[in-house]
Amino acid sequence: HWQLAESGGGSVQPGGSLRLSCAASGFSLEIYAIAWFRQAPGNEREVVACIYYVAYNADYTDSVKGRITISRDNTKNTVFLQMNNPKPEETGVYYCAVDRRPFQYISTLQSANELYDTWGQGTQVTVPS
Repeated sequence: HWQLAESGGGSVQPGGSLRLSCAASGFSLEIYAIAWFRQAPGNEREVVACIYYVAYNADYTDSVKGRITISRDNTKNTVFLQMNNPKPEETGVYYCAVDRRPFQYISTLQSANELYDTWGQGTQVTVPS
């Protein structure tokens, strides 16, 4: 049974940093692409970043480029989202999800909503304005 569990959320001031974790169980995420999504209050869930089978290959939504880094530690079966200098508009619940097609290394950012599933409970990130 595939499961993902997000953790690491909290309140962070603009200019600060936060690292979110996405721990997988029931499967080895090493050969799968993993994405982080954000859902702000009243908004639909939107993709933030994706990391692919080849770990150095990753995609980011334009608004977070240069400030947020997605990475993976296959020995821990975990994917991370390092948030540096977050903005108040990035407040929301952060979820991770998996693309169940193995060995993907081509960008899926534009079709992320259709390709990724197996959602965790999410972790709340609050950036006060």
